[in-house]
Amino acid sequence: MSASPAPPRAAPATHPAHALDALARGFALGGGAVLLAVMVVTVASVIGRGLFGRPIPGDFELVEIGCAVAVFAFLPYCQITRGNVVVDLFTRGFGARTRAWLDRLHALVLAAIAALFAWRLALGGVELRAAGETSMILGVPIWWGFAPIVASSALLAVVALHMAFSGGGRSRP
Repeated sequence: MSASPAPPRAAPATHPAHALDALARGFALGGGAVLLAVMVVTVASVIGRGLFGRPIPGDFELVEIGCAVAVFAFLPYCQITRGNVVVDLFTRGFGARTRAWLDRLHALVLAAIAALFAWRLALGGVELRAAGETSMILGVPIWWGFAPIVASSALLAVVALHMAFSGGGRSRP
């Protein structure tokens, strides 16, 4: 009796589009984890305030930084999955080629804006670090929040460039 041959293995996902998709998904999952942590801190602080008269000191600082990090972490995934809201009031009557061209133009403009954000936020974070700027209650260095936001903005720029020049991303549902 002979053993049946093993099923063929799928080719490794080494294409840049797969890597960008995986990276954007990882950032979104990280953003979700941060948002979950923010929710836990908020609930614990409210319970502590209600039951013991002692909220978590600096809870609003953690929520502020965490929400900013989470929102920026979701942006690359939203772009690569074409999850942005599209108002097609004026383009509804255009042909598919014209709409595709406009989508690519939009991606190119978004890439430029995201790159500008990454650059300026990086400079701002460096300045905040040099100045030793910290949050008022917890004394958390403010630049800590800038680092993941700069990375998310840079990834958004790369994803948008990919979509502008390759028409990449996942198709709209």
